[in-house]
Amino acid sequence: MRRFLRPGHDPARERLKRDLFQFNKTVEHGFPHQPSALGYSPSLRILAIGTRSGAVKLYGAPGVEFMGLHRENNAVMQIHFLPGQVRADSGRGGLRAFSLPLYPYIFLKEWCVEGGMGRSLRLLGKHETTSLFLAGGFQATLRVAGGFWLPEEARHRRVFEMVEALQEHPRDPNQVLIGYSRGLVVIWDLQGSRVLCHFLSNQQLENVTWQRDGRLIVTCHSDGSHCQWPVSSQAQQPEPLRSSMPYGPFPCKAITKIFWLTTRQGLPFTIFQGGMPRASYGDRHCISVIHNGQQVAFDFTSRVIDFTVLAEVDPAAAFDDPYALVVLAEEELVVIDLRTAGWPSVQPPYLASLHCSAITCSHHVSNIPLKLWEHIIAAGSRQNAQFSTMEWPINGGTSLAPPPPQRDLLLTGHEDGTVRFWDASGVCLRLLYKLSTARVFLTETDPSENLNAQGEDEWPPLRKVGSFDPYSDDPRLGIQKIFLCKYSGYLAVAGTAGQVLVLELNDEAAEHAVEEVEADLLQDQEGYRWKGHERLAARSGPVYFEPGFQPFVLVQCQPPAVVTSLALHSEWRLVAFGTSHGFGLFDHQQRRQVFVKCTLHPSDQLALEGPLSRVKSLKKSLRQSFRRMRRSRVSSRKRRPAGPPGEVSPGQAQGSHHLDHEALNPGHLGPPTSLQMQAANTKPERMGLQNMELAPVQRKIEARSAEDSFTGFVRTLYFADTYLRDSSRHCPSLWAGTNGGTVYAFSLRVPPADRRMDEPVRAEQAKEIQLMHRAPVVGILVLDGHSIPLPEPLEVAHDLSKSPDMQGSHQLLVVSEEQFKVFTLPKVSAKLKLKLTALEGSRVRRVGVAHFSSCRAEDYGEHHLAVLTNLGDIQVVSLPLLKPQVRYSCIRREDVSGIASCVFTKYGQGFYLISPSEFERFSLSTKWLVEPRCLVESARTKHHSRPSNGNGPGPDKSLGQTRVHLTCLCLPEKKPGPVMEHALLNDERESGWGLAEGRVRVSCGNWRSHRMAVGCSLGNGGAE
Repeated sequence: MRRFLRPGHDPARERLKRDLFQFNKTVEHGFPHQPSALGYSPSLRILAIGTRSGAVKLYGAPGVEFMGLHRENNAVMQIHFLPGQVRADSGRGGLRAFSLPLYPYIFLKEWCVEGGMGRSLRLLGKHETTSLFLAGGFQATLRVAGGFWLPEEARHRRVFEMVEALQEHPRDPNQVLIGYSRGLVVIWDLQGSRVLCHFLSNQQLENVTWQRDGRLIVTCHSDGSHCQWPVSSQAQQPEPLRSSMPYGPFPCKAITKIFWLTTRQGLPFTIFQGGMPRASYGDRHCISVIHNGQQVAFDFTSRVIDFTVLAEVDPAAAFDDPYALVVLAEEELVVIDLRTAGWPSVQPPYLASLHCSAITCSHHVSNIPLKLWEHIIAAGSRQNAQFSTMEWPINGGTSLAPPPPQRDLLLTGHEDGTVRFWDASGVCLRLLYKLSTARVFLTETDPSENLNAQGEDEWPPLRKVGSFDPYSDDPRLGIQKIFLCKYSGYLAVAGTAGQVLVLELNDEAAEHAVEEVEADLLQDQEGYRWKGHERLAARSGPVYFEPGFQPFVLVQCQPPAVVTSLALHSEWRLVAFGTSHGFGLFDHQQRRQVFVKCTLHPSDQLALEGPLSRVKSLKKSLRQSFRRMRRSRVSSRKRRPAGPPGEVSPGQAQGSHHLDHEALNPGHLGPPTSLQMQAANTKPERMGLQNMELAPVQRKIEARSAEDSFTGFVRTLYFADTYLRDSSRHCPSLWAGTNGGTVYAFSLRVPPADRRMDEPVRAEQAKEIQLMHRAPVVGILVLDGHSIPLPEPLEVAHDLSKSPDMQGSHQLLVVSEEQFKVFTLPKVSAKLKLKLTALEGSRVRRVGVAHFSSCRAEDYGEHHLAVLTNLGDIQVVSLPLLKPQVRYSCIRREDVSGIASCVFTKYGQGFYLISPSEFERFSLSTKWLVEPRCLVESARTKHHSRPSNGNGPGPDKSLGQTRVHLTCLCLPEKKPGPVMEHALLNDERESGWGLAEGRVRVSCGNWRSHRMAVGCSLGNGGAE
């Protein structure tokens, strides 16, 4: 037992760990999932979005982000910004307030109102009273200096029904406009507690708005019409000045919200939601803009949640002069420039619709060279010519974060065959460039066809806006694997139907044919019949490609199964690909196939059915399940107790040095320890053992059957220049790991550069390793003589990395789902092994090599493995000794899609999907933190200038001490529960605050805090 004991923690090492490792969830990239409410503060220029899960997110200038989260899972229905402090009586209900003071932290208050919550909430008054109007004519007043009620004559004039709209007078805060669903509109005097004027419509009321000077009100109705009413103290019930049905005379849907905005040119802007002809366009999600004889119905591909118009802020201004329309749709945020002719859209710097087509894979590249970065931006700018040049109008707050120390790319593959390049250097995830692979293939839709084209005389004048497009022409176009070489500009993209495209960067548009090469992975094996989807048909003639990444060769795997692994070596001009049937190597410089290797087992019939096939036999599935259960029971009977719990036999602690006997035999354990031998231990020895730490209990690995399906599934591919045949000469090599625990090693002969086009690349299989427990191989890595991972291709040539040590012996690390094992090269003899210690069935899902720099010593760093398990835990394992360093709980174990989407960076960060539209960013390093650090400034400005179109200065900003509050109306719960007293952490200098279930997005905290570090700058320098 003594050999399984280890000394206590080394204090020096523990201090070093604290300098190297720290887990933080830093920022959420993308568009909030299931938005439900929109709010905007004209004075602060801050946008607020509420979600169905109870989250409230605030956005200002790029880099200014806040987040609050209710403890209850309540949908946020409305959001309002309040000036000053709000106090209220408590009861039952669901009204909550977030406070956003000058320093960037948020806390939460709650008010409960008796009675049912209604459809309309408005917080009125800036001086003495703040009022809430609820359903069925019920009104609740939050009293600061008194209250009011509707008069008796107005209350009984007719049945009020629901309160649909509440609007404060734009010039007089003592007057409020109240609209009821039956068509009654009342102007109420708060100071005199009386009705000043009322209006009666024949149609059901949907919403109401004031003109800026208060002399006119505009109502919109359920029949698709809107009316203008003059405000006069003489007439108690005036008639409408004008009634209009923009898309009549046929029956139309309701206009649910309307803006009437004056301009200096005299003609107002009329902006409204809905009102489309019911029969032909009733299913469209449209917002119409009418001004100066021009009318456009902006058509969105997802449901419109809410919208607002950005206009002149100064209340003393004579005109509204709107300059931007902000629309919150269910799947994206769209901003439209109202000052530029044609009303183009504004490209958002954040809140990107990541899921415009469903994300199928992702790939991160760190520290992009400036030349490649400029080429990608130049190619993307040509694609953005249709966007407005207006500066981003939502620009409140100030970002205090320093510029990103390096340039990082996040590449996402999508279901429609596109690859999107995102700037992942800082807090804002910004789209740089979009690559489409669909034009290489023959699909039902012509890529040059404009689906949004519409004649000038067609009515209604629809215009498609937004980027969200969930429909795919062909599911076989989906991108499954991406590999980018940042030094050479070569890009490899693999898809669902076995297609592998190799692309290169070109600054000019080109028209050429894409050469197609077929790779038969079955290699004339008989008895196999592919039951899945067919291959994509490639275009035979020349194809026009825009500037950017352009494909020049297509490798088509046969059968056309999903490409499961991909590797690119740009220095050798080789690309390797793998599917569920085998793997192959292709020379993209000579456009020829080097070799293919079939990895199918005779029992791998499911590998021939494909992902889109539904012919899996239930009978066979049940039979396999019973076989696994039977093997588990048999192996458990064979086990004999070998001592106290936690003790492991010598056979388990030491890995076999023979390749064919590397796994543990479930029925083999060491000789049992007798009770007499245990009793013979002396008391001093027992006292010494108490001061030592027991080694963790390692999970017993059960051998898998070779008959399990998908054993030939290729999980990983890896290029390395190492010692494969003998210790005197190193050579290029290709390594492949399969789902059945097999590792193949091929030695490669790559001709020198002067004869590269004349002589072919040759390959020969040199090694084959079979893990006896047959766990899937998820990672392969070669360490040089200094136990450092081999550098990337061309990294040494660009003087960005030291040359690997080729004098000492190299080591091979094989990572399976259940263990890590180090072999010596070239003999491939076992040296070290680490098995997972979780007893609940932990398996490795993702693994990546990361360099962790010390936050204290600038010149010190270590290479480690970052490992994600199926339980959502992230572990850091040292290289090459395979010692666990730290372990953090990151993702919920039930979040299978989040675990599958995780990707690690080279410097200890990572991304994973928390929803179809959002990436969560996390960091394992103390030095590399990308977090918001910002300050919200005061609203004390006499004048706010509007955003310029790039020719003039932006809005003026001034500092102050005004405290601003955000109030949310949430759906009531059946059972009252505790509320979250503070949604976000405050400044570290404040005491008595903690983190409940909300997460901090902005603060001035210190990174050394035991709580979540917030507001930290982007590390302490260096480059990723």
